[in-house]
Amino acid sequence: MEATARWSLVTAVAPIAWGTTYFVTQHYLPADHPLYGAVFRALPAGIVLLALRRRRPHGALWWKALVLGTLNMGAFFTLVYMAAQLLPTSIASTVMATAPVVMMLLAWPLLAERPQVLPAAGAVVGIAGVCVMLLTNATGIDPLGVLASVAAMTMSSIGFILTKKWCPDVDVFALTSWQLIAGGVVLLPVAVAVEGAPPALDGGAVLGFVYISGVATALAFSAWFAGLRHLSAGTVGLVGLLNPVTGVLLGTLVAGDTLTARQGAGLVLVFLGVVLGQPGVTRAVRARRGRRSASASASASASASASASASAERPEVRESRPHQQA
Repeated sequence: MEATARWSLVTAVAPIAWGTTYFVTQHYLPADHPLYGAVFRALPAGIVLLALRRRRPHGALWWKALVLGTLNMGAFFTLVYMAAQLLPTSIASTVMATAPVVMMLLAWPLLAERPQVLPAAGAVVGIAGVCVMLLTNATGIDPLGVLASVAAMTMSSIGFILTKKWCPDVDVFALTSWQLIAGGVVLLPVAVAVEGAPPALDGGAVLGFVYISGVATALAFSAWFAGLRHLSAGTVGLVGLLNPVTGVLLGTLVAGDTLTARQGAGLVLVFLGVVLGQPGVTRAVRARRGRRSASASASASASASASASASAERPEVRESRPHQQA
């Protein structure tokens, strides 16, 4: 139980770090070059991790790294950019919050991880919390933006499940580096074609990219893939709900936004959903049910023994009466 709780905490590093990217991006990074921003985020992080581990893919891992890098990094970053441009942040975040359900459903046929009752309930409660927290009177919902957001969520969910299935024994840091480099290489020609020359960066932008690339990408994705290795896909997906929570809390603490009662209620629901999805909670509930069943069985056995003893004593009483009369 302690081990799973520890890996849940490790996994939580990822969505918390991802939740800070909204603030950093809005305040420090160039707004008119999002594709180059994704390249600057992915490639340096992958190169640093590769330099630390110094392991290259071999055999089938070459094409698997390319596929996973495209799903988890390249295509994902591009689709998230499209969704951010076309949708209110609340709508895009709410669509992305459905990832735990998608990961649970995909893990069933691909990983033979059957959905559990409590994690499934946690997903429903957590998604409801995100809706309560973020969905207000959003207007101007673009169907293309919704499609891009759904595609980003679906592709990353598929990529995460395939990462767990294809690379169960590969070093996490090396695996993360390969995917980041592959995603950056896929994005680079798209950025050149769409945005032309790369942007000039001032000191704040450089520091922002150092944080985004080092903490919110290299460290975050390494923690995420480590969690996928040790926890079920559904549990990891539920921990991912801490992403919008971090964005709301950071806006309150740093940007001076007001935390409303509705947002507070949503935060409580999200935390409840994450807790319900933890393996330790499921084991505790099963253990409690087991103790109740054992207690009920013991009571039934005791009652049966008492009834049998009473039945065995009654004939002796009947036999003794004639003897007394004689």
